[in-house]
Amino acid sequence: MAFSSISQAILDGDVDLVLSDVKSLLAEGVSPLTILDDHVVVAMNEAGKRFEDGEFFVPDLMLAARAVQDTMKLIDPLLKNMGREKTGRVVIGTVRGDHHDIGKNLVAVMLEGGGFEVLDLGVNVSPEKFIAAAKEKQGTIVALSALLTTTMHEMKNVIELLKESGIRDDVKVIVGGAPVTDEFAQGIGADGYSDNASAAVTLARKIINKNAG
Repeated sequence: MAFSSISQAILDGDVDLVLSDVKSLLAEGVSPLTILDDHVVVAMNEAGKRFEDGEFFVPDLMLAARAVQDTMKLIDPLLKNMGREKTGRVVIGTVRGDHHDIGKNLVAVMLEGGGFEVLDLGVNVSPEKFIAAAKEKQGTIVALSALLTTTMHEMKNVIELLKESGIRDDVKVIVGGAPVTDEFAQGIGADGYSDNASAAVTLARKIINKNAG
């Protein structure tokens, strides 16, 4: 399959070429929405497919994600000026006691490249902070990451606090991380589980589409 120069440069992780081509298109009057939908999203979907097919590995995804991140910094303000509505809103963070962020960062960038509004709370995030961020906008998805078996229980604490706060029915919770399994996710009452960044974007889209339906 042939890709545009921007999409291919994203897949190659060539940030300089991506930004150069994007700036050229903007100067020609091409809509930032077109750039997002026809180039960025196409590239990230392909990166996710290659990862699932074993053609891409985490370093490849990280290079592509970095290119997307820099591209979004350039076009996101323009999209906001156009009144472009995001696909949905995701609050993401690594749970309390856990300071790992590589996987979480990758998921955040993939979500952003997929058209989501992403609020990254960082690492070592308390349940209270997740709940406060979720309350800011109805229909928010909370994405919880953990890399340690000793911090996984914090995911359940977030879900329990959502219940105590009275907003559990309005907030979908997805979880992931090296020690996390689908069985664990179901056991704590999460709404979904993903074992990689590409699948996390697919999962978030399914949740948004289901809510819309």
